Amino acid sequence: MSQTEILGVIALALFIAAAALLAAAETAITRVSSARAEALAEDGGKGALILRDLIDRRKHVLHPILFVVLACQIGFATVVAGLVLKHWGAWQLVIVFVAELLILFALSEALPKSWALAHPDRSATRTAPLVRVLSKIAPLRWVANGVVRLVGADLPNGFTDGEVSEEELLAFAEEAAASDAINEDERHLIEQVIEFGDTVAHEVMVPRPDIIAVNEHTSITEAIDLVIGKGFSRLPVFQGNIDDIVGIAYSKELMRALRDGDNSQTVSQIMRHPIFVPESKKISQLLREMQAEKSHIAIVIDEYGGTAGLVTLEDLIEEVVGEIVDEFDVEPPMIERLSNGNLRVNGRANLDDLDAILDIDLPEGDWSTVGGLIFNTLGHVPQIGETVELNGHHFLVERIQGRRIARVLFTPAQANSE
Repeated sequence: MSQTEILGVIALALFIAAAALLAAAETAITRVSSARAEALAEDGGKGALILRDLIDRRKHVLHPILFVVLACQIGFATVVAGLVLKHWGAWQLVIVFVAELLILFALSEALPKSWALAHPDRSATRTAPLVRVLSKIAPLRWVANGVVRLVGADLPNGFTDGEVSEEELLAFAEEAAASDAINEDERHLIEQVIEFGDTVAHEVMVPRPDIIAVNEHTSITEAIDLVIGKGFSRLPVFQGNIDDIVGIAYSKELMRALRDGDNSQTVSQIMRHPIFVPESKKISQLLREMQAEKSHIAIVIDEYGGTAGLVTLEDLIEEVVGEIVDEFDVEPPMIERLSNGNLRVNGRANLDDLDAILDIDLPEGDWSTVGGLIFNTLGHVPQIGETVELNGHHFLVERIQGRRIARVLFTPAQANSE
């Protein structure tokens, strides 16, 4: 074998090695997100720090990599063609072409890219120094990026990590829980946080009929009796009727006024100005507003300016962490499972909660509670004992408070058929 042929074989090995290494680098750098690169950099490591810098200017780094990979593959093919033509003829070149195609595909594309997809962090940090060297070669960068701009293939708004939908995040959480990367409680918390951003005040508020409020002329003593009797730390104060809430009376300030011996005061003299929010207010925004205002309660108003309900800071937190029960909470659960398979359901129970427990299919419309569903189905205020059948599910009205459905006995379709 001549010296020229030996150099040719060495060149082939270098071309295939460089193409494989850069193919892995290309895959890894496009796979690793900016947030992941930042996390790797915080853990330390020279390669991780270099990777973070490369990710920040990924658009300008990828084109030189692709250019060199293509150059290596073409160089490999050229050297092979030269060696074949020197020892054989043109017709053998067809056979060699097929073998060359398989070798390039296996060693410079499939193998390195598959490994990079399986180990994106490791491949990205290990190839980062080489990629940085290539990106610093100005002529290479100018040619690669210049050609891309010339043919109009440049990214118009820069390279981004892409948008991840809520469905994808939920799927990631499901996969993580299935692989034991996170436990079931953590998965549920992730789902609650994602859902938190889409929930509006109307869905979590205490509805108007359940609001305990006092008139502005109520005395301090009467207000304290109500606070002790109901276990509330804050009372809305209205002027005339509950549609005209003008303040919030705090139990601490009521106690302080009573201690100071000024029993002649009314709640209007110590109340604070309330926060008013529309029913469509996102609770994620409402939480920030309540934090900024240092307020634990907000009054929800409807489209006509009347009182629709109220929201407390505890209500918002419960949307993420679940029900918070203290020593004063004596209300029965919103949904109670009975021994015979039926459920006793509060009329204010959310239909989504019922669906989450039983995975059932209920009609959708301009209602969100079990009581609202029954009202809209019947078209009138039901009587105790009145029933509703929906998709095989059986609803029996057990208790009515005024014109409001207070309690329902629910029999699922499966149990109902038995």
